[in-house]
Parts: sequence; C-alpha cells; structure tokens
Amino acid sequence: MIDSVKHIILVVSGKGGVGKSTFSTQFALALKERNLKVGLLDIDLCGPSIPYLLNLEDKSVHQHAEGWLPVYTDTQQNFAVMSIGFLLNNRNSAVVWRGPKKTAMVKQFLNDVHWGDLDYLIIDTPPGTSDEHITVMENLKSINCDGAIVISSPQEVAIEDVRKEITFCNKTGIPIIGLVENLSGYACPHCSECTNIFSTGGAASLAEHTKIPLLGTLPIDPKVGTLLGKSAVTECAESQFAKVMNEIVDKVTKKDRN
Repeated sequence: MIDSVKHIILVVSGKGGVGKSTFSTQFALALKERNLKVGLLDIDLCGPSIPYLLNLEDKSVHQHAEGWLPVYTDTQQNFAVMSIGFLLNNRNSAVVWRGPKKTAMVKQFLNDVHWGDLDYLIIDTPPGTSDEHITVMENLKSINCDGAIVISSPQEVAIEDVRKEITFCNKTGIPIIGLVENLSGYACPHCSECTNIFSTGGAASLAEHTKIPLLGTLPIDPKVGTLLGKSAVTECAESQFAKVMNEIVDKVTKKDRN
C-alpha cells in the first residue's frame, strides 16, 4: 500500500558493515525534523537492526482492516517504521529462510502495510544484489521510485563491491540519486577533530568515474551510535556528522522539488 507515498528512496550497498542502517535511520529522522511525514522500511530480513537503532525493540505490529499497521515513533504519527524485527520473539532470533519465503515477506511489507499518506518512504536494504533487491524492484515497477542512495566506506574493498551495486542498479533500471561515503574519518568526541583511519577519497573517485553525484562524506561519530531514536541533526547539531547529513537532505529534497 504505497500508492499514497510521494517519494520512495532505496538505501543500498554492495558491502556489509558500511553503516547503511545507521544512515537510513538518521536520514529518515532528519527528514522528519523538516516537518515531513516519513516511513522507514527495513527489508534486511537476516539482520534487522532498525528496531534497535530507533529504540523500538519492545514494539509490535498489529493487523488492521486495511493491512498491517506500522509502528509509530510519535503520537502525531509522522514517522512510521516496519521491520521483521517486530515479528521476532527477541533480538537473538535468527531468520533461517530460503529465497521464496524471503521474497514473499518483502512483497507483504510492500503491499500489505498501511503506510498512509507519506512524503518519503526510505527502504533500508541488505547488502549485495540478492532476492530482496530483485523483489523490491519488481514490485516498484508500477510506482514512481525516486531511486537509490548508494552507501560506501573509504576502503578499496568496499569501493569494489559498490561498483557491483551500481551495475545492478543500472541493469534493473534503478535511478541512482547519489553516493555517500560513510565512516569517512573519526570525529573525536572531545575536540571534534576528524582523523582519517581508513583510506580517503574512494567514493569521490568513484563518483567522478561513474558521473554519479557525491552527496557527502560522513565521519564516524561515537555520539551518533548512542542516540537510539533521536536525530543527530538536533541532538548533535554542531557536529560534522549533523552538518553533512543536513547537506545530504538538502540535496535530495531539492532534487525532488525540481
């Protein structure tokens, strides 16, 4: 039930461990801080971390006459969340499913959740180019999907996997909104100085080579990992992470307005 969603954005990466779910969460929260109605769909069925990142692990979904009701983080119902994590008994439960069952669950998330009128639906995907990605694209063919934000980290091995993700997007007709280099340096919590602990400039080089816009480079900020449901752009407004996140939101929303 995504017919009433104005903008749908996928967050993808060919590599695991690049902070994709953290980015999805903070990006969605930053959109909400701009008085937009936002939904966040977690289709990482084997590693659903969105409930933890939003401090919603004790919540559950409910059936409604029009489908599943998502979990709302606020009484105004401006931020809706759906994840398989809400359907598991505890955070240690493992999803041991073959492809067809995973495909059926993703279809159910896309078609049976009553999202209501949303300005943005952010879809947090698992790493790689697997069943979940293909199912999402098949179900979004008739919907005006804005495209994908591709997440990388500075290391060469991550960049190589992200190249494969870009190829997947091109082959399946997913527009690429831009690249984000995450984990780009370490922001000291005491002096705020940012130190490069990995190689630098990987995403910038890839963006130049592929002619894909580089939306921003986000540092590792220990404070962001402790927010759990709070937005970095308000809780850590002066941090480099918050400033870059605001710039990314500006670029994405400006593109949508155009």
